[in-house]
Amino acid sequence: MAERSESDRTRAGDAGDRSSSEGAAALGRLAFGGWRRSATWAVNSTLRLGESIVRGTLAGESPAKVIDDARAEVVDGFRRLLGTNESETAPWSKPRPEDGDEEDANLAPLRARGEALLSRSAEVESDSTAAHPSYARILGQLAPDEARILRLLAVQGPQAAVDVRTWRPLGVGSHVATPGLTMIDRHAGCLYADRVPAYLSNLYRLGLIWFSRDPMRDQSVYQVLEAQPEVLEALERGGRKVTLRRSIELTPFGEHFCATCLPLDDFP
Repeated sequence: MAERSESDRTRAGDAGDRSSSEGAAALGRLAFGGWRRSATWAVNSTLRLGESIVRGTLAGESPAKVIDDARAEVVDGFRRLLGTNESETAPWSKPRPEDGDEEDANLAPLRARGEALLSRSAEVESDSTAAHPSYARILGQLAPDEARILRLLAVQGPQAAVDVRTWRPLGVGSHVATPGLTMIDRHAGCLYADRVPAYLSNLYRLGLIWFSRDPMRDQSVYQVLEAQPEVLEALERGGRKVTLRRSIELTPFGEHFCATCLPLDDFP
């Protein structure tokens, strides 16, 4: 009897081993099948993705739209593989607005302001004496000495300037050694004479003055300017040099700015 029980236990153990082996084999087949489906889906998705990008590029679509469409196609395929619903789509896979729609939305406020300006320009009773909208901003970007320079140009007109250039036969190889020498600092009463070049650059940046290549009609002002120590020193420094006569004057915009914003009657 004991021998029969031992035999039964042996057969039961063998059956359990066979069952475990069969279960492991089944799990292996399922895992292999899942891996094969995933690999097949990945390969097919890669091919479809490449085809979609090529088609979109050849069709002239924007790069952003091509990438969004390809991404949506991959997400949709992956969702089908997992058996999820469309309502479970991740937030990052939501379609983006078309480039043209987004651009129109950004431009809409600008176009509305432009339309308002055109409507105001058509008003018969508009105030023609109103200051330019940029005048307040410009006043905040001027130094006190720059205001004095503008008042000088507005009251006394263009001012003389000279460039000191190296001398070469026929001008070949000549270059500017010292540009924009003037007496504006003295005529305008600037507090910081060494900052005048920077002042003039700022006024030019703001559209208030320009540097003309044409000399002034009154040539006597250049004789006084070319006799100044800084001009003589620039002429004598480093070889033979010559002066080119220029002028500095207000732009039409600068003239209107000065007439609107600066007191001109009490200029000394």
